[in-house]
Amino acid sequence: MESIIQNIDKNGLVFAFLVVGFIMLISSWMSKYLTKNKLPGVAIAIIIGLGLALFGESKGIADVPLFAGMSLLGGAMLRDFSIVATALGADLSKIKQAGLAGTLSLFVGVALSFLIGVAIAILMGYNDAVSITTIGAGACTYIVGPVTGGALGADSDVMAISIAAGVVKTIVTTIGTPLIAQKIGLNNAHSAMVFGGLLGTTSGVTAGLAATDVKLVPYGAITATFYTGLGCLLCPSLLYVLVEWLV
Repeated sequence: MESIIQNIDKNGLVFAFLVVGFIMLISSWMSKYLTKNKLPGVAIAIIIGLGLALFGESKGIADVPLFAGMSLLGGAMLRDFSIVATALGADLSKIKQAGLAGTLSLFVGVALSFLIGVAIAILMGYNDAVSITTIGAGACTYIVGPVTGGALGADSDVMAISIAAGVVKTIVTTIGTPLIAQKIGLNNAHSAMVFGGLLGTTSGVTAGLAATDVKLVPYGAITATFYTGLGCLLCPSLLYVLVEWLV
């Protein structure tokens, strides 16, 4: 047993991949036999992951020595690598077809999500521009929220709320995408790009599209990634100025 633990300690990242693979296996089984494929396996895996994140303190389950490799696997480097890698299978000609609709979806998506976040912040009792803007940015994505909060000097509790808002959006997108895909015509590259531009949460969009049709993932990931960049530009600047003027 000691020898096994020592090997795991030396190969923490490899063991982290093994753990995630096991979670995906269990999630796929649960999706197939318990929900009759109505709930995607990736959505169940995300829920399990969030549950495991409750263990430990600052780094979640990675605080447990046996699972220390999770901190690298779930870190920013591999996250960004995965996001970029999803775009490599995209066809440039189909990207151009998105044209004006794809561009407009980015601005409409950021503005709509931000307004929803602002409304939530006001309902929660916040009345200062920094807090309202940070929570509004969190409703865009859980990356835009802390980036905006850090730029504006928001309190840690406000930052936490903004991240939570983005995580909830990711889960809802992951679970809801395959359920509504047929109803909204989400079955081609053009619609996938518009969809990614409207929702923007890259992890939620890619997971939801993967559960719908894996061929759509690169196209949704492209606009969703641009959405994150656009949100990081607009929220702490133009949108913050507008909120400050209003309040």
